[in-house]
Amino acid sequence: MTRVRSFPAVADENATRLILGSMPGVASLRAGQYYAHPRNLFWRILGDILGFDPGMPYAEKVLALATSGIALWDVLESCARAGSLDADIERGSIIPNDFATFFACHPQIRLVVFNGATAERCYRRLVLPLLPAGSLMYERLPSTSPAHAAISYADKLAVWRVVADGAGKGRRRSSRACPR
Repeated sequence: MTRVRSFPAVADENATRLILGSMPGVASLRAGQYYAHPRNLFWRILGDILGFDPGMPYAEKVLALATSGIALWDVLESCARAGSLDADIERGSIIPNDFATFFACHPQIRLVVFNGATAERCYRRLVLPLLPAGSLMYERLPSTSPAHAAISYADKLAVWRVVADGAGKGRRRSSRACPR
């Protein structure tokens, strides 16, 4: 299996929401851009929600997220994986990103949104136990990956709208398990 590495976080100091994937797929790694696969719905959904053209250049899409207070990152810093599927990640190879430092540098983040179940599962298993108690809200949303096409675009768009208003339905906790 090949060891793959994620990208740096896309975030500015005004971010109030964080969208987390698991690990970029092969097309994204080749392009050096988050969600570069042409059938991934991420940019189309965020474009519809935030009112920007998902076909515009990558730097402009990233700027549109930052202007809207949205940060983008992956739970995993690196892992061994053949291909793009989360199911192919070698569990023992996973190294998570440094979220303690990230949240210290981005104290205004109040909502963490997971782009799919793998991102949430890895975060809860590998990251939360290392973070101080806090009151972030968490929301798992259906994956935008082309591998998860069982849910219609309209249904995905409807639930992804939580990113625009930052008012997730997720659980707010103030326990050892959640960061601030």
